[in-house]
Amino acid sequence: MSEVRVRFPPSPTGYLHIGGARTALYNWLFARQHRGTLVLRIEDTDEERSTQASIDGIIDGLNWLGLDWDEGPYFQTEHAADHVAAAERLLVAGRAYKCFCTREELEQKREQALAEKRDPGYDGSCRNLSAADIATREAQGQAAVIRFKVPERSGTLFYDDEVLGRIERAYSEIEDFVIVRSNGKPLYLLSNVVDDIRDRITHVIRGQDHMTNTTRQVLLYEALEAPLPVFAHIPLTLDIQKRKISKRSHGEVVAVQFYRERGFLPWALCNFLALLGWNPGTEQEFFSREELTKTFSLARINRANSVFNFRPGDEKFFTDPKLIAINEHYLRNLEREELGTLVQPVLEQAGLWQPAYADERRNWYLDTLLLIRDRFHTLNDFATAGRAYFSDNYSIDPKPLARNILKHPQLTEWLPELAARFAKLTDFNSETTEALCREMAAELDIKPGILINAMRTVLTGQLAGASMFDILASLGQDTVVRRLSTVEHLYAS
Repeated sequence: MSEVRVRFPPSPTGYLHIGGARTALYNWLFARQHRGTLVLRIEDTDEERSTQASIDGIIDGLNWLGLDWDEGPYFQTEHAADHVAAAERLLVAGRAYKCFCTREELEQKREQALAEKRDPGYDGSCRNLSAADIATREAQGQAAVIRFKVPERSGTLFYDDEVLGRIERAYSEIEDFVIVRSNGKPLYLLSNVVDDIRDRITHVIRGQDHMTNTTRQVLLYEALEAPLPVFAHIPLTLDIQKRKISKRSHGEVVAVQFYRERGFLPWALCNFLALLGWNPGTEQEFFSREELTKTFSLARINRANSVFNFRPGDEKFFTDPKLIAINEHYLRNLEREELGTLVQPVLEQAGLWQPAYADERRNWYLDTLLLIRDRFHTLNDFATAGRAYFSDNYSIDPKPLARNILKHPQLTEWLPELAARFAKLTDFNSETTEALCREMAAELDIKPGILINAMRTVLTGQLAGASMFDILASLGQDTVVRRLSTVEHLYAS
C-alpha cells in the first residue's frame, strides 16, 4: 500500500460529540496502523454557525482523547480561492453550467412534479443555455448558481466501499447539483473534494450519512481528473430509540466534554467508541493503545448502525453501562502515581486537595486511592463517594443510615465506647482494630457485623467499600476516634 493519508474534517458548529470522536478515532487508528498521515482540517465555511469556541473545543477534545494529528489544523476558508478555481475549470470544460432559476421557480417546479408524481429533482432547464443567453441574463443582473452537469449516461455509477461493498446508483437518479451558491461561495460537496485532492487523501473514512454526498463526489473526482480515494462509510451511532445522535437533538450528553467533566478516562472512552461499530473478531473487550492499533481493520467495521445506550436526565445511569464497565476496568488498573495525578484536579475542584498530599502525606494519599478505587466508576467518585477520606464535611447515605444505625439505638453507646477503646491503642492498625472490635462484639453478645457496618456508615457515609479495618488504618486513629465519639446527631436527623 502506498502512503496512507486520511483526514478528520470537523465542522466547528458545536462541541466534539461522540459520533465525531469515533470517526476521528477510526481515522487515527488506520493512520497509525499503516504508519500514515492524519490531517486535521477544520471545515469552517458555515460562517454563521462556525465559532472559535467550537474550534478550540474540538482541538481540546482530540488532545484529551490522545488522538494526535500529523498535519494541520488546516482551515477550509483559507482555500476558498482553490474551490472557486475548480468550479471555473468545470465551467470551461463543460462539466458545469450556470443556473439562473430562482428559489420560487424551483419550488413551483418541485410542487408540480410532486403533484404529477414525477421526480421532484432539478429538471435541467438551464443546462443547455447558449453563451448569448447567459450573457444577457448576467447583464440583467440575474443571480446564478453553478450546477454540476451529471453525464447523460445509461447504467449505474459505482464505487467499492471498504465497509459496505459495492455501492451503485443509476445515473438517471442523480440530478444536476449545485456546487457554488449565487453569492459565489462553493458548497461542501465541491470544497471537500478539492481539499481532499490537494491534501492527497487516500482513504475517506466517514459516517454513512455522507453516502448521498459520495455518489456526487465520485463524479467530481472524475471531472477534476483526480484519482478516487478509497471510501469507508462507518455505521451511524443511534440512541436507544434508534434515532441518530446529534448535538441538536441530544444536547451535552453526547459531547466528549460531558464525559471528561464526569471523570471518565480518555482511553476508556476511546476503547468504548472503538467497539461502538467495530468487531475485533474475538471476545476481547479491553485494548491498550498498541493492541487496538494493531488489531483494528476497516473490514471488521459493522455494516449495521450501533446504539449508544445513554439516558439523559438519569444521574445514576446517564450513560451506556458498557462504557461505565470499561472505565471501571481502566480506573482499577491505573498505576499508583498516574492515579494520584488524575485524581488531584478532581479533589482540587471539590476543595478537598491539600498541599501535603504532594509532599509529606504523598504515600498516604496514594495508598488511600488504591484502597478505595475498586468500587468507584469514575474519577469524580473520589470526591463524592470518597469524600470522607479527605474531609470531615461529608454526607451519609440514608440507606446505610437506616439499615445499620437507626435499627440499633444502642449504638449511641456502643460506638463511643468503641472509640474510647480505640483511643487507648498504642499501635493503631488493621490487625489491632479488628481484634478489639471483635472482642467488644463478643462482650456485647452481638454479631461483629453490627459494629463493623455501623462504623462504615459513620466513618465513610457509604454502605460498601474496602475492608473496614483497612479503612480504619487509612483514616487514622484521631479521625476514627473523633467521628465515632459523637453519633447522637444521626438519630436526630
